[in-house]
Amino acid sequence: MRDLVLLAFVAAIVAMGFRRPFLWVLLYIYVDIVAPQKVGYGIITSISLSLLCFVAAFAGYVLLDSKEGSRFTLRQGLIVALLAWCGITTLNADFPAEALVKWDWVWKSLVFAAFLPLTLRTKLRLEAAALIMVLSAASIIISAGIKTVLSGGGYGTLVSLVQDNAGLYEGSTLSTVAVAMIPLIIWVARHGTIIPERKPAMLFAGALVFAALLVPIGTQTRTGLICIAVLGVLVMRTVKYRFVYAGIAGVALLVALPFLPASYTERMSTITEYKADESASTRVAVWGWTLDYVKDNPLGGGFDSFLGNSFTYNMRKTVDLGNTEAVVYEEVTDEGRAFHSAYFEVLGEQGYPGFAMWLALQGLGLWHMQRIRRRYRDCDEAEGKRWYSLATALQNGQFVYLVGAAFVGVGYQPFMFMLLGLQIAFYSLMKRDWAGVEQQPRPWLQGRTQGQPA
Repeated sequence: MRDLVLLAFVAAIVAMGFRRPFLWVLLYIYVDIVAPQKVGYGIITSISLSLLCFVAAFAGYVLLDSKEGSRFTLRQGLIVALLAWCGITTLNADFPAEALVKWDWVWKSLVFAAFLPLTLRTKLRLEAAALIMVLSAASIIISAGIKTVLSGGGYGTLVSLVQDNAGLYEGSTLSTVAVAMIPLIIWVARHGTIIPERKPAMLFAGALVFAALLVPIGTQTRTGLICIAVLGVLVMRTVKYRFVYAGIAGVALLVALPFLPASYTERMSTITEYKADESASTRVAVWGWTLDYVKDNPLGGGFDSFLGNSFTYNMRKTVDLGNTEAVVYEEVTDEGRAFHSAYFEVLGEQGYPGFAMWLALQGLGLWHMQRIRRRYRDCDEAEGKRWYSLATALQNGQFVYLVGAAFVGVGYQPFMFMLLGLQIAFYSLMKRDWAGVEQQPRPWLQGRTQGQPA
C-alpha cells in the first residue's frame, strides 16, 4: 500500500510536469532528499527513481521550459570544474572500485547543483525550491523528533524514517543539516508567498524547529550540539535585544537540562576530552595522516582514499585502582578509518586543486550573501527586508554547515549543494534587479549625505 501511494504521488507530479516542466525539478529535489525508494517495501525499491527524476528534470528544462533569465555564473563554473576534477581523480583513484561507488552519487549532486540555478530564473521558483527542500527534509526530521521524544534516541541507534545509515539518514549528517536549515525554515514561514496563511505556517515552523533541535539529542551527536551553539551565536547578529535573547537562551538551556537523557549528557561531556575518547582520538589521528598523505600526493587519491590509512596513537584511559584512579595511555593501532571531516575528506580525495575549488565555492557563497545583506540592511520596504532575511538565512545555514563539516564527512552532501544552488540563483536574481534600478535612488538612502556608504 505504501508503495502505491508513493508511486501515485510521483506519477501525479510527472503528469503535471508536462504543463509545468519546473515541477520535475522540484520532484527530483524531493526524491533526492527523502529517497522514497527506501521508504517503500515492494516494487518501488526496484525502480531507479532518482535517476529517472534526474533525467526528467534535465529533459524538461532543455525541451519544454523557457530559458529566459537563465544565467551561468562563476560559482556554477567552479562546480563544473570540481566535477571534472573529481572525474579525473576517480580515474586515477587509489581504490578504483570503491571510488566508483562514491562517484555514482557525487556526480549527480554536483551536476544538479550547477543545473538548479538555471531553472530558478524567477523569485517564485526560488521560493518554491526552498519550500520543497524544507518540507522534504521535514519528513525525516519530524520522524526523528517524535522518536526522540518517545524513546530518547541513542548514538547510532535512532531510526528516523527508514532503517538506513546513508545520506540524510546518517545521524551526524542529519544533525548538521537539521540545524543548518532552521534559518530557512523560519524564512519560508515568515516571508514565503506560496503559503500566505502566516499563523499556521509559523506554528508549523515552530514545531519543525523544535524537532530539528531534538535531532542532535536523539542521535546523540556532539557535532549537532556544536551546530546549535554556532547558530545561537549567529542569530545574535540580527536580534534586536541581544541581552534579552541571551538570557532567554540561557534559561531555556537550564530548564531543558533535567529532561535530557543521561546517555546524551554523558556523551556531550567528552567534547573537551578528545584524548580519552576513541572516536575523537581516531579523528585527530586520521587528520594527521591526511596532511602527511597530501604532502606526498598533492593531487589527491580519489574517493575513499582513506582506505589506505594506517596509524598508531595513544589513547588516555582512567583505571580504577580501588580507592584511587590512575591515568594510563594505551597504544591503539587502526587502519582504513574515514576522514570524519569534510575539509580533510575533500583535501585527501581531491588534493590541493580540488580543495581550493571547494573552498572558493564556499567562500564566494558567504561573500555574495553578505553583499545582499549590506544592500538591504537599511531598507524599510517589505520586499527589501524579505531579501535581507533570505540572505541572512542562507548565510547562517552555510556557516552552520561549514562548522559541522569540520567533524563530519559531508563534503559533497546533496542537500547542502542544493543550498548552494539556491544561493547562486538568489544572487543572480538580485544582480538582475540591481542592474535595473542602478540609476534610480533607493528610498531608504534619502537623507544620507552624498558619498556616505550604504
